[in-house]
Amino acid sequence: MNKINSLLNTRLGFFTLSVIFFWAKTYYGYQADFSLGVTGPLQQFILIINPIATTLFIFSIALYFKKPKSAYIALFVLYFLTSALIYANVIYYREFTDFLTVNTMLGVKSVSGGLNSSAFALVNFSDAFYWLDFIILIALLASKKVKIDPRPFKKRYAFATTALAIAIFSANLSLAESNRPQLLTRTFDRNYIVKYLGLNVFTVYDGIKTAQANQVKANADVSDMDDVLDYLNEHRAEPNPATFGSAKGRNVVYIHLESFQQFLIDYKLKDENGVEHEVTPFLNSLYHDQSTSSYQNFFHQVGQGKTSDAETILENSLFGLPQGSAFTQAGSSNTFQAAPKILHDNGNYTSAVFHGNVGSFWNRDDTYKSLGYNYFFDASYYDTSEGNTLEYGLKDKLLFQESAQYLEQLQQPFYTKFITVTNHFPYPLDDANVSFPRASTGDSTIDGYFATAHYLDQSINEMFDYLKAAGLYDNTVFVLYGDHYGISNSRNPSLAPLLGKESSEWNDYDNAMLQRVPLMFHIPGQTNGGIKEEFGGQIDVLPTLLNLLGVDAKSYIQFGTDLTSSEHDQTVTFRNGNFVTPTYTVIGSKIYDTKTGVLMEEPSQEVLDEVEKLRLGVEKQLNLSDSIINSDLLRFYTPDGFKPVTPSDYSYKKQKEQIDDITKKLGKESTSLYSKNNNTSTVDLYKTDAPELAPPASDSTTSEEESSAN
Repeated sequence: MNKINSLLNTRLGFFTLSVIFFWAKTYYGYQADFSLGVTGPLQQFILIINPIATTLFIFSIALYFKKPKSAYIALFVLYFLTSALIYANVIYYREFTDFLTVNTMLGVKSVSGGLNSSAFALVNFSDAFYWLDFIILIALLASKKVKIDPRPFKKRYAFATTALAIAIFSANLSLAESNRPQLLTRTFDRNYIVKYLGLNVFTVYDGIKTAQANQVKANADVSDMDDVLDYLNEHRAEPNPATFGSAKGRNVVYIHLESFQQFLIDYKLKDENGVEHEVTPFLNSLYHDQSTSSYQNFFHQVGQGKTSDAETILENSLFGLPQGSAFTQAGSSNTFQAAPKILHDNGNYTSAVFHGNVGSFWNRDDTYKSLGYNYFFDASYYDTSEGNTLEYGLKDKLLFQESAQYLEQLQQPFYTKFITVTNHFPYPLDDANVSFPRASTGDSTIDGYFATAHYLDQSINEMFDYLKAAGLYDNTVFVLYGDHYGISNSRNPSLAPLLGKESSEWNDYDNAMLQRVPLMFHIPGQTNGGIKEEFGGQIDVLPTLLNLLGVDAKSYIQFGTDLTSSEHDQTVTFRNGNFVTPTYTVIGSKIYDTKTGVLMEEPSQEVLDEVEKLRLGVEKQLNLSDSIINSDLLRFYTPDGFKPVTPSDYSYKKQKEQIDDITKKLGKESTSLYSKNNNTSTVDLYKTDAPELAPPASDSTTSEEESSAN
């Protein structure tokens, strides 16, 4: 013990203990909180050694300080910052099954509107381990059981430590390259870099790639559009003449089904007594309505930007970025050819978004201006007093009900989007709003998911009832879509028994199939709907909608194809490069039969060649889409008849006054519902059972007593 104490009283000894502690913590995180897909003894060995090199390198900075006290302070600062990086990734990974990128960290202010409170739901008691080592090191010095070494530290020892770190990293990289060639030169899943080289290396690597992307934007020119235009000319699908213009002139209402997965449609949850409860009866009725084209093989295609990625894809038919969110990285500065502006130029549509969170969340207040949205009703336009909101904004029933006062004032035709939030992780809902049993998987996230989905279903039902009563329903196209998964891959094995499968049998194919989300085009009065088998993704929604509205989309830069077209490309590209077709589901190097879910253990050369051709097409599609956003290429290309957006022309302040001014200027030519209704509001037609809007119990009691007395 005395020898250990003597060693710890030296700067090198205390440094060594710090490295051991940090290595142990990092390896614990790899095993406990990250699913890195480690297979075989070599990968396990690499995982063990990969934290050592960067830890030695970073901590060795403290050895270069001459003054002893400064050296120890520097070590603690470095220790704290690297610990914070690990723990931030742990919290982020639990929700997103991904690692923090530099752009995500830089954009943290833009996504902080709802993340702080929900982050607490991701914290576990075992997380104390991530900070226990730091506390122990401080305590050792504070208790004076270990003393600061007053002796100067020789620079050659500091250099030797840094050199040792570089040597270990070189050996680590060689082993990694032997197991995964071209690890840093090809686009791999972020898991690979963390698994082979560690979190610190991934963060540095990501920072370098981010800087390179910024440089690419600065160096771009008009010739960079040539490859994009050539690709789109080859892959464009001609509109279906039977559906083109079938909804021409109608209003458009997008309903964003937050975290809503396809398996919820027609799903019945059994309670503890074995009684079945239909989770989404209203959405089920829409799904099976002959006025609805429902796509049962429709997949979300989002990346780290999640909800904002879904918006990027649906508004532009461009993919989100491989790292971070296009809304936060490019939304304030890029040129877009988005749906709001296209429809304004082709039908004089008025556009608006309704979302009960702060306007800066995901940088929406800037991005919507760049997209050409006329109005954005954020939290400042709603009653967000205590009890009315959850982590990500206003409860859905309240959002829809309070939006009626703005919707009825919009000039028609309008293009609108309602972003719901109640069915969002961690799926909390107060008792007054719960009218559905919880599941009993033991995972609180999964157990609450069905109740919040049921609440969302009720809120949409109320909204549709209002639109019918107000007279807006019959002349509207409704697009209902799921934005991304609600249950993450890490939780899917716990969900498996509810879907009729053993947790032990769950595999990558099952994870891929659970990326299906609803897509419904509901067009009242039409009878050619039904459940469609075509495979598609969010990238295909805008071309499909434009063709339904009779807008020729061939001159616009869009990577999706019309779902109703006979030339529609049924290859569904995922953001990480995996893909699904009606024949193959390709996850990394694994090839599954899409129809049966069977893994092709020894695929024929013909299958391998076909899959490789598809893979190259997927990579090209993603790369070209990324080049458009990263290099802001649309500034070099303006379609005929399209007027580029000037963001400064839009203001989301005092929007009610803006609407009133337009109505007054138009006079009898005003097409708003309010004007068509002889300047009489329809808000009273909105019926909701939201308990927050119910009269106080004391008032109802008094009313009953007065009625009885009379």
